[in-house]
Order: sequence, then structure tokens, then C-alpha cells
Amino acid sequence: MLAFKIALRYLFSKKSTNAINIIAIVSMVGMGVGAFALIVVLSTFNGFEDLAKSLYNSFYADITITPARGKTFTSDPQLIDRLRHLSSVEALSQTLEENAYIKYVDKDYICTVKGVDENYNAVTDVKSHIKMGNFTLSDSFNQYAVVGANIYAALNVDPERSIYPIQVTVPKKGKGTALLPEDAFTFKDVVPGGVFSLQQEFDSKYVFVSLPFASELLDAEGQLSAYELKLRKGYTPEQAKKEIQNLAGPDMIVKTRYEQKEAIYKVMNMERWAVYAILAFIMLIISFNIVGSLSMLVIEKEQDIAILMAMGADRGLVRRIYLLEGLLSAMIGASIGIILATALCLAQIRYGFLKLTGGNSSFVVEGYPVKLRAIDFVLTFITVIAIALFASYFPSRRAAEAGTVK
Repeated sequence: MLAFKIALRYLFSKKSTNAINIIAIVSMVGMGVGAFALIVVLSTFNGFEDLAKSLYNSFYADITITPARGKTFTSDPQLIDRLRHLSSVEALSQTLEENAYIKYVDKDYICTVKGVDENYNAVTDVKSHIKMGNFTLSDSFNQYAVVGANIYAALNVDPERSIYPIQVTVPKKGKGTALLPEDAFTFKDVVPGGVFSLQQEFDSKYVFVSLPFASELLDAEGQLSAYELKLRKGYTPEQAKKEIQNLAGPDMIVKTRYEQKEAIYKVMNMERWAVYAILAFIMLIISFNIVGSLSMLVIEKEQDIAILMAMGADRGLVRRIYLLEGLLSAMIGASIGIILATALCLAQIRYGFLKLTGGNSSFVVEGYPVKLRAIDFVLTFITVIAIALFASYFPSRRAAEAGTVK
């Protein structure tokens, strides 16, 4: 307590040399700016990470079962029935996908045609991201296609007023070189039915059609690319995966949503820690101002230190005084920075005044996504404390030695 009181008095007392005051203020402001940057940047990373996860969660099922070898497998009604009766499984969808060449009027595009059954909307949330038309893939009269936003833009498709179909072309199975194109390819027409927009990866790649249409197009009756499963609330993908893998057998690969995009999640996490390391290193450099101000304060207070030690203070007390001096300086600056950062983040969450390239409508969100997490505040405070103690150690040791009676 005595060390704290003396350190607090030293912190706010006017120094005889103005340079010490300036350096102390600079160090305090520097730590505040560093803490401010840490909270803002980490919160922005949190926002983008949550946004990316929500978009992936809309497209990818909780669990996906694919063949261990090859692109397709034969549908197994018995396995489907057993999977649907698992307590962890809420819904199951059968899908079939293949690369295809599509043409609309005079424009063409290479995409992935994905045939899905009537349960697909119960497994994923793509239907919530329809921007034009709807997610109906067939009715009594027509087969419809729902295209990604980038494909829509490239082909200039108008699903609401189109009088032209989209022509889908795929190579015929088992056909080598043919004299006539119609002998080597399958051509089928489908009506534009809707446009979805999730993110560029999906918007520029996928065209959804009904499973019967895809099966006929690919001449793959009874063949599938995947079973896609939605789990009931209370079950995590990791918990359900083992049971599902046992049912599916060694010829099938069971992946959770995370495993389907594991590389991307790892990259996002690495970027987050890389940015943290860079900002922490900058704060470490800024902390040399603390070293400078404390060293100058030690020189100024050598007589006071000698008096304290003559009155019975030991080296440990003197060392603690200057450690606390540096720590208080850093914590005050960091606290102000964290308060300002929190206020900025809360304002961005509520008003979204910081726009992505002026709020261009091609983005899923207009403003920078931000999310505050308690762990970031804890990490920032720990970082500030560690840096401040490191920066204060050498001046405090010198202070303890300066007051030794010779």
C-alpha cells in the first residue's frame, strides 16, 4: 500500500524537468493508442469472422457425407432411413452436383449445377438469401434454376420477366470423340427462377436445380454427390459425427461444417493472431518511453530514494514503487484507450457509419461488421500489464541500487 501511494504521488506530481512530464504523457498516450487499436482491430476481426461463419452456415449443412472415392455414389434407402431415425438428425437432403456449361441468349458461363431435393431448404438457409424470384425449383409445368448473383450479372438473367430458358450442357458419360456435338453432350433447358446472394465464392459458382432435373441431365439416376444433414438443437457436429460415420461405413467420408472449410477458418485465426502480434510489438516499442521517463525520474528522485532507504525502506519497496509507477502510467493510458475503442465499436454496431467502400450494395453488409468480446479486453489488459512490467523492470532495479548507502 505504501509503495502504491508513493507511486501514485510521483505519477501526478509536477516534475522539476519538463521533459520528464512530456515523455510520461507520450508513453501514456502511446499505450492508450495501442490498446485502442487492439480493441478496434480485434473487434472488427470478430465481426468479419462472425459474418463469414454465418454465410458459410447458410450454405453448408451441419454434416456432409460424401464418397471416399470418386465423385458420386449410389443412393442407399436403408442408410437414409437409419440416418433419419438418429436422435441427432433433424433433416436429411440428397444432392448431386457437376460442372456444366450454361448459355442464356448470347452469353455463356462455366458453373457448378447442384441438384437438390425438396428437403434442401430444411438443411440449409440459402432460401433466406434470395434477392430476386424465389427458391422454387420445379412445378407441374417447368423446371427452374436459381443462380448466384455473379452468374446473374454475367448472363444478364431476368428471372421475373424472362421469356428465354437457360441452356445447360454437360458431356455425356462414356463418350469419347464424336463427329457431331450433340452426340458428345447433353443439352437441357431450364427456366430462370431466382437469384441468390451469399458471397462471391458461391455467387460466382453455383446454379441450383431440382434433383430429378440434375439426375436426368447427368444420366445419373440413383446417383448422388452427398447426403447433407441438419442436426437437432442440443447436438454438436463433433458429437454426432462419430455415430454417423459408424452408420455410413469406411466407404464414406463424414465432415462437419468446420471441416468442410477448415483451411479458411485456420487462415482467419492466423490473421487474427498475426495482427495481435504486430500491434503488441508496436506497443512494446512505445513502452520504451516508459523506460525513458522512469529512468529520468530515478535520476531526479535519487535523494528521495536515499532518504527512504535511510528511514528503513528496503530495495524491494523502492523497486515496487517504480514498477507500480510504470504500471499505473500504462494502465491509465490503456483504460482511456479501451473506453474510447468501446464507444467507437458500440457506435459502429448501432449506426454503421463506417462503410465498406461507401456502402456499395454489392456487399452483403454496408458497414464494417464489429463484435465486442470479453476475451479481447482481458487479452489487451494482460498485454498492457506484461509490457508495462517489462518496461519498468530495469528502471526500478536501477532505482533500488541508486538509493544504496555507500
